[in-house]
Amino acid sequence: MEKTPAPDAEGAIETRGIEPVPDSERHGRVRELFPTWVAANISVLLLTMGAGLVVSNGLNFYQVLLVAVLAPIVSYGIVGVLTIAGKRGGAPGMTLSRAVFGQRGNLFPGAVTWIARWGWETINAVTGAYAVLTILNLLFGIKSNTPLIVVTLLFFVGATFTVSGMGRKVLLLCNKWSAYLFGAFSIAVLGYLIAETDWSAVFSRPAGSTALLVAGVGTIAAGGISWAPSGADFSRYLPRTASSKGIVGNTVAGAGIVVVPLVLMGAVMAVGTPDLAKATDPVSFIGKLLPMWLSVPYLLIALIGMLLINSMSMYSAGFTAQTLGFKIPRAWAVSVNAVISLVFGSLLMIVATSFISSFISFLTLLAVSFSAWIGVFGVDMLRGRVYDPKALMDTTRTSAYWYQGGFAWQAMTAWAAGLATGLCFTAVSWFSGPLAGTWLGKNGLGWAVTIVVAAVLYAVLPRQKAVAAAEAAEPVDLDKTLVG
Repeated sequence: MEKTPAPDAEGAIETRGIEPVPDSERHGRVRELFPTWVAANISVLLLTMGAGLVVSNGLNFYQVLLVAVLAPIVSYGIVGVLTIAGKRGGAPGMTLSRAVFGQRGNLFPGAVTWIARWGWETINAVTGAYAVLTILNLLFGIKSNTPLIVVTLLFFVGATFTVSGMGRKVLLLCNKWSAYLFGAFSIAVLGYLIAETDWSAVFSRPAGSTALLVAGVGTIAAGGISWAPSGADFSRYLPRTASSKGIVGNTVAGAGIVVVPLVLMGAVMAVGTPDLAKATDPVSFIGKLLPMWLSVPYLLIALIGMLLINSMSMYSAGFTAQTLGFKIPRAWAVSVNAVISLVFGSLLMIVATSFISSFISFLTLLAVSFSAWIGVFGVDMLRGRVYDPKALMDTTRTSAYWYQGGFAWQAMTAWAAGLATGLCFTAVSWFSGPLAGTWLGKNGLGWAVTIVVAAVLYAVLPRQKAVAAAEAAEPVDLDKTLVG
C-alpha cells in the first residue's frame, strides 16, 4: 500500500501526491478550470501554427477561422469530458487509469505518457528560452550564443520547477493573473494589427482545399489532445456534486478564448510576412512585426504563460512518475522531467536545424501516443466507472484492480491495437506509417483513428471480471452522470 497524505496536503505548498482527495478536502470550484485552460494555451507557438495554415496549407482567412473554432471544440471537448473523472475519483488521471488497465498494465500507457511529457516540456522550455533571448536582443542588442542559450534554459526550467513544485494553489493564482495580463496585451496586439494590416491582401487570398482544412484542424487539435490524460489532475479537488456540463464548458471556453484569436493573429501576420511559418525560432518574428513598446511587454507576458504551461505539464508529470512507482514526493518527481527538458532543450536549440519542423513532428506523434489511452479510458468512464480509493492505492495482489496478474487484458489489447493502428496512419519528417498516404494519413488524423480503434475494440470486448466493491453497487445513470 502507498502512503496516506499529510493533513496539510493542500496548504501553501501542496504535499499531496497521487492518493485520492477525501471529500472533506474537496473545496475546488468549477470556474477555476477556466483560467487553468486559458493559461495552458498562452503560447506564441499558436501564432506560428496559425501562420502555417496560410503558408503551408494555403487556407484563406475564413478557412483559418473555421479551423481555429473547430480545433479547440474537438480537442478540449475530449479533455473536458475526461476531466469529469477527476471529480468522481479525486485522483490524477494516470492514477485513475489503474482501475482501467490494472495495477501492472497501467505502467505501459503511464510510461508512454511520461516519456511524451519529456518532449512537450522540452518544446515549451525551448520556446520560453527563445522568448528570453528575443527580449535581451530587443532591449540590449545581446545576440544569441551557446553559453547564453544554456543560461536562459536553466533560468526557464528552474522557474518552471519552482512553480510546479509548489502545487495546485500557486498554479491557480498564477493562471488567474496571467490570463488577465495576456488577454489585455493580446487585445493591444490585435488593435495594432487591425490598424496596420493590409486587409485587402488578407481577404483576397483564394480558398485552400478541404483536405488541407481538415489537416489544419487535426494539427491544431493535436496540441489540445495532449492534455487529455492530465484533465483529472486539475479537477480532483472538485466536489462530487460539481457540474459535469460546467467542467466541459469551462475547459472548452478557457482554451477557445485563447486559441481562436492567436491562430487568427498568426494567419494575419503571415500574409505580410510569408516566411513566418518557416522561422528558425518561434519567437523572434514578434520583435520584427511589432514595435518595441508593444513587443517587449507582450513577450514578457507570453513568457510567463509558457512558464505556466510547462509548470502544469511538470505538475502532471510528477503524478505520472509517482504512479509508475517512483517512491519520492511529487515535487522531487518533477525534478526528473526538469533535468530531461534541460538536456533535450539544449540539443534542440544548439543542434536542430528547424524548430518548427521538429515541433510539428513531435506534436503529431504526441497526439497519437495519448489517443490510445483516451479511447480506452473514455469508454470506461462513460460506462459509469466508480473508483475505489483503497484499490487505487493498493498495488499488491490484494487490490481489486489487480485483475489477471495485474493486467486488464481487454484494456491492454484495445490500447495496443489503437496505438499500432494510429501509427500506421501517421507520417512525420523521420517516420512514415504504411497507411500514411491514405486520406486519413495525409490529413493528419492518425490520432483520430487511434481513438476510434481503441474505443470501439474496448467497447466490444468483454468487461473485466474482477471489480472493486464500490463498483458492485447499482449501475450508474449515464445521463445523470454526464449532466452532473
